[in-house]
Amino acid sequence: MGSLKNHADIQRNPGMDLDLDWVMSAQANTSAIERRAASFGARRSVKKSYQAAWLLKAITCIDLTTLSGDDTNGRVLRLCAKAKTPVRADIMAALGMDPITTGAVCVYHDMIAPAVHALEGTNIPIAAVSTGFPAGLSPMPLRIAEIKASVEAGAREIDIVISRRHVLTGNWQALYDEMKAFRAACGDAHVKAILATGELGSLRNVARASMVCMMAGADFIKTSTGKESVNATLPVSLVMVRAIRDYYQATGYKVGYKPAGGISKAKDALVYLSLIKEELGNDWLCPELFRFGASSLLGDIERQLEHHVTGAYSGTYRHALG
Repeated sequence: MGSLKNHADIQRNPGMDLDLDWVMSAQANTSAIERRAASFGARRSVKKSYQAAWLLKAITCIDLTTLSGDDTNGRVLRLCAKAKTPVRADIMAALGMDPITTGAVCVYHDMIAPAVHALEGTNIPIAAVSTGFPAGLSPMPLRIAEIKASVEAGAREIDIVISRRHVLTGNWQALYDEMKAFRAACGDAHVKAILATGELGSLRNVARASMVCMMAGADFIKTSTGKESVNATLPVSLVMVRAIRDYYQATGYKVGYKPAGGISKAKDALVYLSLIKEELGNDWLCPELFRFGASSLLGDIERQLEHHVTGAYSGTYRHALG
């Protein structure tokens, strides 16, 4: 198969002034969105070597994540080892592929230090969740301080959570100001805005929140913390990627997309990749503009790749993350 090429020359979204007319014009036809979203999973999937290539692409777009209260240095070190070698060497050799890595490793602030140590000498970025994750209800000065501390500790990407109340009350100026402050605190680190879409009440709110966060300078917009009762879904994803497309067409800046929570099967990854390809185009099929927020997804993809090579399914214990 060879190697997988990425795109590192993407100009960062600088944001723009808040355009409330544009924000309020965003609407969502729920029935039409659900019909279109359902069409992705209903089609015949790519097969054989084409499927293997798509699954390898998916691996390069994974933010390999551990966000548990019982995280330890040892768990993070094992996760980083998996990020550096996400697929067993014998499988990659059988596929004729050069080595690959995951898109990033995502951890809490206290786990940045062991991740920095484990990933030294690689180009794998560390993403840290911040701003009172997952509720986002800590005092604003503390949220800003948390971002700055994580950047100083070595995080190159910051996953922030917005204040859902600003969306639910239609206070778009407050959401814009908050997001702009988070972007400024990140400095050179890229910022992913977590919308917690399962708590925003409607697809229209998702569309408007997506647009406001991009106007305020978000580098990525992300569905969920993974802690809500409803996380990434295809209808929500369709709304968000179309907001990204509209923003790009109007401004010329490409914003990334990250579905997170509940994506654990290789077949689901293929569906999301097809959505991105059809709605945004091939330019977005790279870790600079698309990520999966996942942990168990990698294990299932590796299992599918071994099946492609050997013709037999192995036990899941052969593809452990740690």
